[in-house]
Amino acid sequence: MPIPLTKRFTMKNFILAIIIFTGCLTTYQTAVAHCDTKNGPVVMAAKKALSTNNVNFVLIWVRSEDEAQIKQAFQTTMELRKLCPPVQDAIDNYFFETLVRIHRAGEGVAYTGIKDSGEVEIPIAAADDAIEKNSLADVMKLLNEVISKGVNEKFNEAISKYNYDKDNVEAGREYIESYVLFMHYVEAIYNAASHMGTEHQEHKTANAGREMKSTPTVGTENKNQPDHLTHILIIGGTLLIIVAQIILSRKKSVN
Repeated sequence: MPIPLTKRFTMKNFILAIIIFTGCLTTYQTAVAHCDTKNGPVVMAAKKALSTNNVNFVLIWVRSEDEAQIKQAFQTTMELRKLCPPVQDAIDNYFFETLVRIHRAGEGVAYTGIKDSGEVEIPIAAADDAIEKNSLADVMKLLNEVISKGVNEKFNEAISKYNYDKDNVEAGREYIESYVLFMHYVEAIYNAASHMGTEHQEHKTANAGREMKSTPTVGTENKNQPDHLTHILIIGGTLLIIVAQIILSRKKSVN
């Protein structure tokens, strides 16, 4: 196989990349927001805690250092429920919002309110369903189908242009474009699987390291947010090239 040339990346590609990268981050935020919906797992746990008068159902959703705050909010909510039954929904919402806000802060994500559930993304729904069924069968089937389809498409596109006329420079460039797209597509999948699998544990380890140091000053809790987003930025940056190349490739085929 010939050695690939340096990938071309014009200002037009760069502008496209910025737009696409914004979309990647939006998608990530949407996925994270699964826990701040009305029918999400955090609010459902809160409802069960209130209906059974058992705060343990929600303590698992927050960090140990936030436990006291949640217990206090829970106790206040239970007392107000008895005193003001007509406004129980408003009282419960106070507890839901407190719990979700603290949960998201523990994940290094800003709280933006509890949202209508809407339609949960396919992979998130599949992952939730896998836990309920105690089976990975459907999740693995979903991932295998998506990955197999994408890799095969990029591979077939590259291999179809591999035996180009060596005197046809433009044909050679088209092959290189497909080659680079295929290579980065595979790389992005591998990096996403490798980094995202350890992101949460690394985030916890980083927080534990900070807690062992001297008493934090004002604003220390915000320092973990860039660490939390580092892997997303790395993966998103890799995906930029892939999607930009797809757009440009499709545009060429239309022309």
